[in-house]
Amino acid sequence: MPTHHSGTAEEERVLNTFIKLTRAVDAYMARVANHHPLGDLTLSQFGVLEAVYHLGPMSQKDIGKKILKSGGNMTLVIDNLVKRGLVERNQAEYDRRVMLISLTPAGRALIAEVFPRQLEALVEEMRVLTPAEQDELARLCRKLGRGAGGAA
Repeated sequence: MPTHHSGTAEEERVLNTFIKLTRAVDAYMARVANHHPLGDLTLSQFGVLEAVYHLGPMSQKDIGKKILKSGGNMTLVIDNLVKRGLVERNQAEYDRRVMLISLTPAGRALIAEVFPRQLEALVEEMRVLTPAEQDELARLCRKLGRGAGGAA
C-alpha cells in the first residue's frame, strides 16, 4: 500500500520506499520466526548471546551498540539472561567501573544449538533473492546505513 501523503515527488518516493523497506524487513523477520529457530529466546536475547559467542566478553554498552539497542533495554535483556543462568557479569580487569558480559556454560551450549537454526532460517528465507540480488541489497543497505555522512 503506497503512502497517502500528497507531497512533492521526492517526498512520495521516499515515503513509498520507506514503507516497502519496513514491510519487507517485517515480513522477512516474521517468516524467519515461523521456523521457530530461537526457541523461547527473544530476538534481543539472541543478539546478546550471539555477539558474546562470536566476539567474546563485552561491556553492556558495546553489546548495545553492536545489536542497536538502548542502554535501558540492554539492562533488562541482560538481567533476564543472568536470571536464566545464560550470561554473567564480571568486573573488567582493565577498569573496575566496567562490567563484562560473558557466556556461562549453559549460555554457550544454548547459543551453539540455536545459532545454526537461526542461520538456516535466514538463508532459507533469503533464497527468494539471487546471490547477485543479495549482494546488491547488502550494498544498498550499507549505503543507506551510512547516510549522507558516510558513517556506519
